[in-house]
Amino acid sequence: MINYLKKNTHKIAILLIAWFAFYKYLTQITNFIIDDVFKLEEGKHLTETLRFFIYEVPKVFLLLILIIFLVGILRSYFSPEKTRKALQGKSLFTGNIMASLLGTVTPFCSCSAIPLFLGFVEAGIPIGITFSFLIAAPMINEVAVVLLIGLFGWKVTLIYFFTGLFVAIFSGWLIGVLKLEKYVADWVFKAKSKNQESEQNKIEFKDRIQLGITGVKEIVGKIWIYIIIGIAVGAGAHGYVPEDFLSTLMSKANWYSVPLAIVVGIPLYSNAAGIIPIISVLIEKGVSLGTALAFMMSVIGLSLPEIIILKKVLKMQLIAIFVGVVALGIVIVGFVLNYIVFT
Repeated sequence: MINYLKKNTHKIAILLIAWFAFYKYLTQITNFIIDDVFKLEEGKHLTETLRFFIYEVPKVFLLLILIIFLVGILRSYFSPEKTRKALQGKSLFTGNIMASLLGTVTPFCSCSAIPLFLGFVEAGIPIGITFSFLIAAPMINEVAVVLLIGLFGWKVTLIYFFTGLFVAIFSGWLIGVLKLEKYVADWVFKAKSKNQESEQNKIEFKDRIQLGITGVKEIVGKIWIYIIIGIAVGAGAHGYVPEDFLSTLMSKANWYSVPLAIVVGIPLYSNAAGIIPIISVLIEKGVSLGTALAFMMSVIGLSLPEIIILKKVLKMQLIAIFVGVVALGIVIVGFVLNYIVFT
């Protein structure tokens, strides 16, 4: 690693300087485009909509590229087999914590739900611990963290990270305590383990760099359209939705705001890239933090595609309990955040 960095110091330095310069002066660049190039009148709905869109799109992509690249290098040290080994033999609560933390740094999403579930069950990992992993992986990942930092800052990002961990740990622990293995499809436990034990050759650091670049191409290639759409919707709401409309409907003063946000969010499907720019505008328009984050968690953590996929390995009773338990955890988070004052 050290030799690689020495040989490529100049290239790395130039790229980092360019990145930080563009990011630092992004506000001035945006204002120049809106005020001097387009010569739009300040304060108008269209002007502020375009200003929001032109500023947020490059900012989000700059953050994504840098963080996904770094996380891609980190992920090269992980594999499904290593993840299963790390969780084997752990007690319920300890296993829930470890599974949730591993879910935040491992490259799995709802599309991986069935093979991961099967692999974990075959390795003898309790289903409660497995669910902690499956909840944390899509809900808390580098895309969510990058977007939250860019739009809200570190404070809200840390709040979301730790409350998301709480939901994953609490939900998995409760499912484990309830002993719901009988609601897993019968064929899952009968399936013979097909885990192939293979020792990975030592990967050189330059190859890990390439994996980071590949990660950027693959992830950004898959989610860029969601980012554009999400920011476009957010920009429209930023410029045109009256501030008192959403703040009145989803204010923390209304006890039903958190349950309503979850009920509305569960049927929807989006990933972090699509929903977080919308959440940013909801908070800007007066929606309380707890309600907004509860809505986000329900959209990401209880997505319909994942529920449909899990139907292949779980019976409806367990799916209903899974949705109910996760929703309960999100409700607790929403109510607690709504009634805590952050200074």
